[in-house]
Amino acid sequence: MELLDIMLKRRSTRKFNNKSVSNRELDKILQSALLAPSSRNRKPCNFLVVDNKDVLEKLSKSKDFGANFLNQANKAIVVVVDALISDTWCEDASIALTYMHLMASDLGLGSCWIQIHLRSKDGVDSEEVVRNILKIDNHYRIVGILALGHSDDIPKPNSIEDIDKSKIHFIV
Repeated sequence: MELLDIMLKRRSTRKFNNKSVSNRELDKILQSALLAPSSRNRKPCNFLVVDNKDVLEKLSKSKDFGANFLNQANKAIVVVVDALISDTWCEDASIALTYMHLMASDLGLGSCWIQIHLRSKDGVDSEEVVRNILKIDNHYRIVGILALGHSDDIPKPNSIEDIDKSKIHFIV
């Protein structure tokens, strides 16, 4: 499959069935994350794979809205970034999350990026909530969590015709 086809196919999925993500599928997704570029090639991202249902349930309540479906996912990958290594932690984590999201689509898996950075739970910073759940040091930043699983409810792919080319501007 060509990269553009994978990009068109990539859709956020919030409903998962009971089929497990295989070790082979998970390995490919993690490999894609480790291949993601980072500023000055510092590679500040770490990837915490969560498949414990109790932890997934807690993470599903880490922000006021938009994470509740995480308790139905087979696995989640929490992207934590060492802010002592890189000041571009938000960008570096975002690229890694995108690479994993695309790989999951290529493998036919359902996935959804759950934004943690700049979100809150009952007035408390969601990054702090996740740090407490996973017992992560304060210098680690958390941009997002990728929910993973097999799904019978993946939205149909986008098409090239859906692209809004009015967003493109040429400076001559």
